[in-house]
Amino acid sequence: MYFPRLEDLRVDHDKTQIQIAEYLNLNREVYRRYEKGLREIPVWALVKLAELYHTSTDYLLGRTLTRDGTTIGTEELYDISDEKDNSMRGSVLALLSKKLLVNSVGMLFDLLGKTGSREAIRAASNYLSTALYQVYRHLYHANPANNPDFFSVSQRHFMAGLADADLHMSEVELTDALSAHVKEKGRMPEMDHAALARDYPVLYQSMLQLIHNSGERINHLMEGREAKGEKKK
Repeated sequence: MYFPRLEDLRVDHDKTQIQIAEYLNLNREVYRRYEKGLREIPVWALVKLAELYHTSTDYLLGRTLTRDGTTIGTEELYDISDEKDNSMRGSVLALLSKKLLVNSVGMLFDLLGKTGSREAIRAASNYLSTALYQVYRHLYHANPANNPDFFSVSQRHFMAGLADADLHMSEVELTDALSAHVKEKGRMPEMDHAALARDYPVLYQSMLQLIHNSGERINHLMEGREAKGEKKK
C-alpha cells in the first residue's frame, strides 16, 4: 500500500532515499519500494521513521490528521520480534484499523450508556454485531477449505441479503429508540467538540479520524456518480 507521507516527510527533512536506507540499515532499492508502495513496509521500520521525523506511526500511515495527535503509541504497536525480516502478525494497517475501531466503539457505547436507553444500546449493538458477522463470514468463506455449513444462516439466504435486512432493521430500531428517548425527555450526552475532547482526550481522536475517513469515502462515491452524469451529457 502506498503511503505518500513517507516521501513527503523525507523531502521536508532534506533527506535522500539513500540516507534513509542507511538509517534503516537497508538497501536503497528496498527502501524505495517501501516508499512507492511496491512492498509493504514492516512495523519496525515505521517505528524508526516515526522517531526520526518526531511524529507518529498513525500520521505516517495517514490515520491521523496531525503529526503529534496519535491514538497509538509506538510502544503499543511494537509487539513483534526485533528481527527486521520477520513478517508481522498481520498488516500494520490492520493493527491500526483495529485500534481506531476499538477506540471509536468504546467511546460510542460510553455515550450511549449515558442516555440510559437500553433499547438504543441494544439496537446499536445488534447493528455493529451484524456488520462484524458479515465481514467475518466473507473472510471465512473466502477460504474454500473451511466448512461451508459452519453458520446457521444458509449461504443462499446470506447472499440473498438476509443479514443486510437485519442490519437495516437494527438501524430503524436505533433511530426509533433515540426518537422515543428524546420525546420522553431522557438524558442525552454532551457531544460538542469541547465536551468530547475533555471527556475522551484519546478516544475522540480516533472517532474524528473515523468520521473523516468515512466522510471522504462517502463523498468520493457521490463525486464519481456526478462525474458519470456529466459524461452522459
